[in-house]
Amino acid sequence: MNLISDFRQLTKDMSTTLSTAAKRPEIKRETDEYLKRIRNVKSVDDFMNDQRVYNYALNAFGLKDMTYAKAFIRKVLTEGIDTPGSFTAQLTDSRFRELAETFNFARYGTATTSFSRTQEGTVDRYIRNTVEERAGSQNENLRLGLYFQRKAPTITGVYGILADRALYSVVRTALGLPAAISGSDIDKQATLIASKLNVADFSDPEKLSKFITRFMAQATANGGGNQSSAASPAISLMQGTASSIDSSTLLSIQSLRRFNR
Repeated sequence: MNLISDFRQLTKDMSTTLSTAAKRPEIKRETDEYLKRIRNVKSVDDFMNDQRVYNYALNAFGLKDMTYAKAFIRKVLTEGIDTPGSFTAQLTDSRFRELAETFNFARYGTATTSFSRTQEGTVDRYIRNTVEERAGSQNENLRLGLYFQRKAPTITGVYGILADRALYSVVRTALGLPAAISGSDIDKQATLIASKLNVADFSDPEKLSKFITRFMAQATANGGGNQSSAASPAISLMQGTASSIDSSTLLSIQSLRRFNR
């Protein structure tokens, strides 16, 4: 089963996988440039105006397909996440909250980029996200498995799954639920999911691995286990794919565009 074997090959020594990716010339070049520039970024304006820093950071948080939406990202960073009614706090996509927490200019001002999370921490995110994207260029279900491995242990309840389309896709597939279920009442979905799994199990590496294997076995049975090219993702990691943005974010972008006209 290619999907399961490729996942195991990539993750049996994830530190080596990430280290190998980090050393690739094109990745190392972008990382070195980011680390050189980020120390000079002291404000939201600096962040937005340095295209290399801006692109690298958004890539690190899985937001490559949002690089065009500068007004949207500016609002996320300017308002921050400390105020319950802030723009970012109202978004369901956790990636924006993570970006705003890491680059929290609203809270820390000019000291924001002096913390390790904006430097080495963001680099670590960039490398991991790159590995996931490039694996996904071979098989999207492989990318979903890697993403689930990284994110699921941080989920504290079933609504955290429902709020993340990628996580929910893995769970629906693993449990054999139809995609159409996502159109039903949200509380009913939560009750159903809670009756079929224990979110706390995802904090156990062994149970998490078994669930991902279950997902991949089901995905393979559904016809999604084959690679899109002859190369193994464990060998050919470096060809990117864009991540999807949820509908609530797209609506927010449209509203922000109208506001800025």
